[in-house]
Amino acid sequence: MAYQTARGTYDILATEVNRWHQVEDLIQTLCTLYDYKEIRTPIFEDTSVFKRENDSSDMVNKEMYSFQISSDSLTLRPEGTAGVVRSFVQHKLFGSMEMPAKFYYVGPMFRYERPQKGRQRQFNQFGVENIGVKSPMADVETIALGYTLVKTLGLSSIKVLLNTLGDDESRNAYREALRAHFKDHVEELCGDCKRRYDQNPLRLLDCKVDKDHPSMKDVPQLSDYLTPESKAYFEQVCAGLDALDIPYEVDQRLVRGLDYYTHTVFEVVSTHAEAGSQSTIFAGGRYDGLVQYFGGPEMSGVGFAIGLERLLLMAEAENCEFEPEPTLDVYVMSLGEVGSLPIQVASICRAAGYITDLNFVERSMKSQFKSVDRKEAKVCIIIGEDEYKNNQVTLKHIESQTQKTISIDEIVDTLDHFLNEEHDCQCHEH
Repeated sequence: MAYQTARGTYDILATEVNRWHQVEDLIQTLCTLYDYKEIRTPIFEDTSVFKRENDSSDMVNKEMYSFQISSDSLTLRPEGTAGVVRSFVQHKLFGSMEMPAKFYYVGPMFRYERPQKGRQRQFNQFGVENIGVKSPMADVETIALGYTLVKTLGLSSIKVLLNTLGDDESRNAYREALRAHFKDHVEELCGDCKRRYDQNPLRLLDCKVDKDHPSMKDVPQLSDYLTPESKAYFEQVCAGLDALDIPYEVDQRLVRGLDYYTHTVFEVVSTHAEAGSQSTIFAGGRYDGLVQYFGGPEMSGVGFAIGLERLLLMAEAENCEFEPEPTLDVYVMSLGEVGSLPIQVASICRAAGYITDLNFVERSMKSQFKSVDRKEAKVCIIIGEDEYKNNQVTLKHIESQTQKTISIDEIVDTLDHFLNEEHDCQCHEH
């Protein structure tokens, strides 16, 4: 039997992980600048954390990995917001933290979907949550953080789509208008839309199957049902984005895939030719009732999530530059019977901060020099039987071919001289 990864999962190989590290480092740097603190919640939660009341989203109805253990129904997390808000309420952080409480998370999520490019059943997601203050400027800051991330990474073919779902009064009025509009067409729509018609008709606007149905062409506009307060809130969000020179388009069909959103919703999509149907880079919005649902006080929040696989695909499509993986500083070569001296020498080099590897088996000098070349080591340290007897080593600087035999306690100083001198030469060349 040939063992393979499960469908919808994949390995991030050692040759690929360097780009992931750089994206994760950028995430940490930006979140620190914006004063967001990392939070790490469990990979599985009680199913009720995600399956809330009459939820119409595809995620809840079709995509969750749920399982029964004794009397407990548990679900692998399909998204990050619910777990963060659950934690915020469980630990009463609303009573101990300065509001807004600002969190970010990075980790695996799980959805049962048809695997395709940029969409896996286990995928990695970065997200932020700003909880405790209802302010248009918090919405603006949240969008700005994600926008800054993708621009800093080097993506240029992007577009910000923006909409408002308004307050409860606005959405209730709009839902009734949609039910009236689709009443005579509902039997012509897909099975999911028939369910959505009863549960949450706003979700009809997000259907990929029925997007070209004639009834979709003259759908009532949500903006006609907004209360004055909702209109004013959205105008301030737009003004804040204008002030930051973040370009956007208002898309009244944008409703997002989860039922808990209120007021501002947004997506940042790729306009690159290779984006295809998986063009959304990150998306999110404001949620007003989620903290209360989990038993907390009446508090609003806003957040977004980015799928890291899709982000890296877009970075590759746009030829974004990543720093090369660090190469080896030192390779320790051993010839003949030299005991444990090579690993002692490697330990000295590592303690001094030099990336070091060593030879473990009996091989010829020629074979070991091939390892030096393949690993692009800057210095090799040669330990033969003569060096071993005299408690010495021979250092060879690969680029200059300078070679020096020294005592063990001179290793670090000699490496500093060899490698700092090389660094100074490179700086001088530039």
